[in-house]
Parts: sequence; C-alpha cells; structure tokens
Amino acid sequence: MVEGLLIGLQTALSIKNFLMVVGGCLIGTFIGMLPGLGPMSIIAIMIPVAISIGDPSAALILLAGVYYGAIFGGSTSSILINAPGVASTVATSFDGYPLTRAGKAGKALTVAAIASFAGGTVGAILLLFFAPALASVALLFHSAEYFALMVLGLSAIAAFAGSGQVTKALLMTVMGLMLATVGEGAQFNLPRFTMGLMDLQSGIGFITLAMAMFAIPETLFLVLDPSRSDKSGEGSSEIKDLKITKEEAKQIAPVIARQSIQGFLIGVMPGAGATIASFLGYAVERNIAKPSDRDLFGKGSVKGLAAPESANNAACTGSFVPLLTLGIPGSGTTAILLGALIALNVSPGPRLMQDQPEIFWSVIISMYIGNVVLLILNLPLIPYIAKVLTVPRTFLIPFILFFTLMGAYIGQNNPTELLFLVGLGVLATILRLASFPLAPLLIGFILGPMLENNFSRASQLYDGVSFVWERPMTTALLAIAILLIVLPSLKSRFGRSKFFAKSAND
Repeated sequence: MVEGLLIGLQTALSIKNFLMVVGGCLIGTFIGMLPGLGPMSIIAIMIPVAISIGDPSAALILLAGVYYGAIFGGSTSSILINAPGVASTVATSFDGYPLTRAGKAGKALTVAAIASFAGGTVGAILLLFFAPALASVALLFHSAEYFALMVLGLSAIAAFAGSGQVTKALLMTVMGLMLATVGEGAQFNLPRFTMGLMDLQSGIGFITLAMAMFAIPETLFLVLDPSRSDKSGEGSSEIKDLKITKEEAKQIAPVIARQSIQGFLIGVMPGAGATIASFLGYAVERNIAKPSDRDLFGKGSVKGLAAPESANNAACTGSFVPLLTLGIPGSGTTAILLGALIALNVSPGPRLMQDQPEIFWSVIISMYIGNVVLLILNLPLIPYIAKVLTVPRTFLIPFILFFTLMGAYIGQNNPTELLFLVGLGVLATILRLASFPLAPLLIGFILGPMLENNFSRASQLYDGVSFVWERPMTTALLAIAILLIVLPSLKSRFGRSKFFAKSAND
C-alpha cells in the first residue's frame, strides 16, 4: 500500500496531471452550476478529449475531476434559484433556497462549499484505506438487498413531511412512483401508460420533472408576488453574511462527519449513488435532530444543508470503489467512466491495483487534491456567484426560464419535453398552493424504477417474496426503513403526552 501511495503521489503530482485536476474541476464546477447540464452530459462530451490525451492516468484524472467538480458546483443553482439540475442536489434545495430567501445566500454557499469539501475529503481518505475490503462487502449486495435499500430510501418521505402532512407526503410519493412507470419497463421492454404517444416511450425525463417541480413554480411565484424577489436580496449592492459563526460550525461539524461516512458507504454499493445518499443523509439528520432543530428543516437549517452536501460528495468518491476494484459502475456517470476506461484499454477490476497501480492510486490521490482545488476556487468566488440575486426581477425571471427550458430540452433532445415541463410545472404550482410537499414525489420518481427492477429480479430468483425473511441483510434494511417511518410519529406522540402531563401537573 505504501509503495502504491508513493507511485500515486508521483503520478498525480506531475505537472500534466495536476493541470488535469485543475482543468477538470473548473469545467465540472461551471457545468454543474447550469441547471440541466449534469456530470453525465459533460463527461460524455469529454470522453473524446480524454482519449486523445493517450495517458490513461491523466485521462481518468481529468474525467474524475469533471465528475466531482460538477457535483460540487451543482448545489449553486439549487441554492440560488431553486433549480436543481442534478438528482443528487435536489435535497440541497430544501434548506439552501430558504436560506437564500432569508437573505443568507452567501452563508448557504459557504456551508455547501465546506460540507462538499469535507465529504469529498473523508471519502478520499476512506477510499485510500478501505477500497479492497469494501469491494468485497459490495459483492454481498444482490437484488433483494437493493430492493430493501430502495425501500429505505422511500422511508425518507417521513423527513420531508411537515407537521400533519404525512398523508399528503404519502400521496405525493405514490404519484412519483406512478410517473416512474410511464414508458418502457426494464424487465419486459413494453410501453406502459404512454397513451399512444411515441414521445412517452422512453418515459418522463428526470431533468424535466425536477425543473417542473421546483424552478417553474418558483418563477410563477416571482411573477405573482413581486415582493418575493425582494426577500432574496434584489437591489442589494453587496452580498453580506458570507461567514458562518462558531455556533453554526459546532452544529454542522457532527452532521458532516456522520454523513460523510454514511454517504461514502452508500456510494460503495453499486446502483445506490449520490442521490440516495443525499436523501438518506437529510432524512437521518432530521429524524435524529432535537425537536427545536427539526422544526427548522425545510425552512433554512444549516444542518439540513450540510447533510446532503457532505453525503453526496462522499458518495461520489465511494462510487469509485466498485468501478476500480470490481469493474462495476455504481451509477450512470460511473458507467460512462467505465466506457472511457475500456476505450483507453484499461480493465478495471481486482487486478487493476496490481497490474496498473499508477492508475488506481493516482486517481485516489487526485481526488483529495481536487477537493482542495475546488475549495480554493469556490470560496473566493462566493460573493460574485451570489450576486446573481442582485439581478432585477425583470431579468432574473427570463434567466431562470431560459436555463430551465434549455436543461429540459438538452436532457432528452426532444421538444415535446418542453410541453411536459410546462404542464407539470403548472400542476406543481397548484400542488404547492395546496400545501403538498413536492420532494416525496421526486423521491418516488427517482427510486421507482430501481425499486421495481430489483423486486422483479429478486421475486423471480426466489419464486416469490420469501427473500424478505430468508436474507438477513434484506430483513435488517427493511426493519430500519420501518423504524425510520414509525420513529418520528412515536416521538411526536411521546412529546405530546409529556406536554399534556406537564400541563395537567401545572
């Protein structure tokens, strides 16, 4: 391991590879800031560039830098304009945008930058020491465990339901699961619920739905309520409150530590990825928070912002474990990276560490260097990035609409997506006016296909649902999911009973 580290340091710190790290981080950060242009799109575009470099280490370092740079920068549009263009930054908008509306955009971006850096750094350190061991753990997960993991992800709806809104959250989750069934099923490749429309054959695009749920309603509210933009800082010539206080640092430190480890472990599991890590991170922190802190979640909590940001960046690093040690892509983005490795005549798998240690170790070392570069690049830019909020409302609304429409179109290269975007956006606005939480709908939509596919495979393998009790890990994950759903209601009921007992004594 020490020999491998020295080889990795020598390779990663060469001038060429260092420039690749910086270049990849810069490209990824700016692409991540644009709604709709996620890491998958830019990595696919960058593959010919990477292949033309010739050196597999330099090419993979460049692509890896673009990947975690895009995740690092993807929080910006979620925080500033409530337009998450990447699935893993949806949870960031839940508390990031309320902080912006409270005039704390600078603070929100600072917390996001620090949490992202910490999550990526912890992930890189864990990857350094535990990659081979974690690869063998990842092999223990089969369809049954992944089904249970998806159920665990859906249990996060309890964290996104406000007081007295559990029923509404459940309804929205079911709606998300229903929307996820539109299009061809992965098991049978037959169109479902397309109503004869060829444009629905491939289903509804995630980018389209995410923009419709968050960006379109926010734009309409800016039109309907001009005072809304004033609360976001319009007309302010200076973005203040960039620093976090000692009290806030104490609040987010344990959150970042917990979610960096949890996010990394979730990222190690092939097929889980940063999206599930961010949602679960947010849910876990809300459920274990004190009642006074829990009430702030969704209203501008620094804990609620730090949790998904540290979890998704750690998960991105963790996703390289199955990619490099097993040759198994853990997400759509790492699947593209796998294609790039094969094009570069590199065979990822158990032998990579022995046969080509310079590639394996240099990528890991470059991840830590990249996180330092990202922090140095992003922190000084926060005052300038936040100045987007000083743009007058008459320019801000078309700006948001342009990137929203562009992101939806680029996501599927289909003009019909724009019609879906407008229709779903109007529906989302009505649902928001009726106080329905939109996050559960998006969770159901993201996890629905994975839930269905893994359940189908597991039930075929076991000729029924006996896998639920025959596989101990599946049973344990399902038990945790039930606990996450039941625990908040038990806490609130116990809290109410204590309150009434105290009132009776008084």
